Amino acid sequence: MKIIIVGAGEVGYHIAKSLYLNNDVIVIDNDEDACARADELDVQVIHGNGANISILGQVINDADLLVAVTGSDEVNIVACTAAKLLAPSYRPFKTMSRVTNPDYIDRPVATRTQIGIDVMICPELSLASEVAEILSIPSAIDAEIFADGKIKMMEFVVSPESDLVDKNMKDLDLSDCCIVSAIYRQSDIIIPHGDDVIHGADHVVVIGKSDAMANVGSLFAGHEENVSRVMIIGGGTVGFYLAKLIEKSHATIKIIEKKRERCEFIAEALPKVLVLKGNGTDINLLREEGVQDMDVVISVTDSDEKNLLCALLAKQLGAKKVVVRADHLDYVPLFELVGVDRAVSPREATINEVLKLTMGTGIEALTMIEGEKAEIIEYTASGNSKIVGKPLKNVKFPEGALVSMVVHKGDTFVPRGNYIIKEGDRVLIFSLPSAHQAVERLFK
Repeated sequence: MKIIIVGAGEVGYHIAKSLYLNNDVIVIDNDEDACARADELDVQVIHGNGANISILGQVINDADLLVAVTGSDEVNIVACTAAKLLAPSYRPFKTMSRVTNPDYIDRPVATRTQIGIDVMICPELSLASEVAEILSIPSAIDAEIFADGKIKMMEFVVSPESDLVDKNMKDLDLSDCCIVSAIYRQSDIIIPHGDDVIHGADHVVVIGKSDAMANVGSLFAGHEENVSRVMIIGGGTVGFYLAKLIEKSHATIKIIEKKRERCEFIAEALPKVLVLKGNGTDINLLREEGVQDMDVVISVTDSDEKNLLCALLAKQLGAKKVVVRADHLDYVPLFELVGVDRAVSPREATINEVLKLTMGTGIEALTMIEGEKAEIIEYTASGNSKIVGKPLKNVKFPEGALVSMVVHKGDTFVPRGNYIIKEGDRVLIFSLPSAHQAVERLFK
């Protein structure tokens, strides 16, 4: 594919880095330093305004996709609209725009085809939704939703003191509609079999029917009460939307925000939420507001460094779990290494959406996990898919991949060897990157 990326910042650079090996990538940016960084990759770099019709006209003719991810919503929208008008009508061409202002979008991902945008994504809303899913099961450190909410993926950490340590996988008391798809053990990723043994500190990825996942949480954490006391540091788009989502769970929510006008807006919009004007690094304020009694503290300011400091302070003062926003993708593993329970990046959602658009037909959703070490892909099987029409045990499935779940006519289940994939089935695959191309060929 020929892909145009407007914006060479953190997101644009990582998208280019993910795509340039198998695609013809063009990066456009106004900033010389950003262009110099992108030029280290094997991509074409153009120094200029990505919404400039003259520049777009030079590269648009045989392009397949334009992704606009600058720091300006308006530039992104104009670039997509202009590209759609300039692109030849006789060949398929898609556009994707990142926006941060919720005035343009009311959910994490939407379409705005009337103005020439095939996919519009708000990373901040995606991040808030992901954190809300994590909070729905207290023992989980990651969560993703698939198949219109019918399937949920959760990641748990096995405590060294857990009764699960030294148990075989086949002895886990899992529901028939749930499956352990992977174990992360230090730097290794294991697709487990029945005789594999669970170790302390293992990260276990479970995929299953959404209704059954609450019971899975209790299996990995024992008896654990629901999250009832939440402190959010930062009342921007992420903090506000997150509070709005978890307010429905009847949790007691406190937001610490330093700007008076923003405090007044949140207090008026969310009357059940206690809004405090202050700084999340103020130890006296944290103590006075009972940070030591909090089930979870979530720091989502626009500064990665401040988020880390707030989270570590909260943890030191007694908070049970701390979650932080990390805009720099490279910070995610580092933050978790120094004591943060979960670091989440709004930029991962954007990258996942772009990869979905570039990785072939039939893909409904794609999530990269553990720093792109593995991926979960949701396919819709077509009548031409090679996987359709024969028992799974007879399909030459690649090593490093696993069929985790199937949704057939509304029914969600873990398929066994005798199950035959039918046209229209939604199939969830756990895959290592090395197996992705072989999996994709099965669904073509």
